[in-house]
Amino acid sequence: MRRKASLILLALAVFFAALSPLLRWYAFPRLAKIPAHQYQDMVLEAKDATLLDYGTMKARKVSKVTIVQTLKGNVEASEKIEKTAGKDVVVWDGLSYVVGPDGKMVSKIPERYIFDAHTQEPVHATGEMVDGDPVRREGIEFKWPFLTEKRDYEYFDAQARVTAPIHYKGTRDFRGVEVYYFEQTIPWTKVKFPRTMPVEGITPESVAKTGTTRWYTTVRKFWVEPLTGAPVYGEEIHKEELRGGTLLGDREKVTAFAGHVKMREDYIDHTVDLVKSNRTLVLLMTSYLPWGFLGLGILLLSLALCLEARGRRPADPGPTQAAEPEPLNA
Repeated sequence: MRRKASLILLALAVFFAALSPLLRWYAFPRLAKIPAHQYQDMVLEAKDATLLDYGTMKARKVSKVTIVQTLKGNVEASEKIEKTAGKDVVVWDGLSYVVGPDGKMVSKIPERYIFDAHTQEPVHATGEMVDGDPVRREGIEFKWPFLTEKRDYEYFDAQARVTAPIHYKGTRDFRGVEVYYFEQTIPWTKVKFPRTMPVEGITPESVAKTGTTRWYTTVRKFWVEPLTGAPVYGEEIHKEELRGGTLLGDREKVTAFAGHVKMREDYIDHTVDLVKSNRTLVLLMTSYLPWGFLGLGILLLSLALCLEARGRRPADPGPTQAAEPEPLNA
C-alpha cells in the first residue's frame, strides 16, 4: 500500500514541478494580452498656462487648459486585421481634445493606433493614422510591454510623427506602487497645423499661405508599473510656437501654448487602483502560482521518498520464546 501511495505522490510531484516553468514561460506570454474592446479616458490639466488668442493673435495667461484623452477599442477593425496579420491585434481609436478655460475647443486630434495585443509592438495596417495623415509607427505608444525592463524604449510622438528614445531614469515609489520612471525630450520640431482649427474659417491650408509655421517641443515623463506595463502617472512640459509669415505681422514668433500638463487628481487615484488590481493578476501568473507549484512539487517528492524509505525498512524480529530447561536425570 505504501509503495502505491509513494508512486502517486511521485507522479504528482513531477506534474507540479513541470507545470511551474510552463505556466511562467509558456502560458503567461500567451494569456497576457490587452482586450480588444477596452475603453479608457484620461483628463489632464495645465494650470497657469499660456494660450494663443486667435482673435488678436496674442498670447495670454489663462487659469487652466484641459486635455481629455480617450482610447476606444475597435473590435470590428481588430478582427479584420487579425485575419491577415495572423496574431491577436488591438485597434485603439484615440482622441486628444483640448479646451480652454472658457470651455471652447482649442484643438482636437484623432488617431488610430494598431498594435500586438501581447507585446504592444506596432502592427502596420490600413487605417493607421494621426489626424487623418497615414503614419507608420515604430516603437510603443500609450503603454509599455508586460514585464517592462530597466532600459530605454523607442516611443512614438504623435505631434511630431517621429519615434525617439524614452530613457529609463530609475526605480521610484509612487503612492505605494514600485514604478519605473521614463523621460523623453522632443527638441523644437516643425509640425503640422491640426486639421480642425479653433477659429471658424481658418484652415491649415489658409495659414500655410501666409508663410506662418507651427513648432513644438516637449519633455514627456511617465511613471510605469513594470509588471503590467501601465503608466500610473504622466506629465508633459509642453510648448508650441507660431513662427514667421504675414499672420504674425512684424513678430518673429508667438507662443501658441505653454504649460506643465499633469494628470488630474481623481484620475490618478482611479489609475493607481486599477493598476494595483491588474498587477495582482500578473503576479499570480508570473510568481505566486509558478513558485507555489514548484514548492508543492518539492513537498510531494519529499513525502514520496519518505514513504518509499519506510516501505523498504526491514521488519523488526518478533520476541523469542525462552527455551524450556531439560529435565535432569539422577
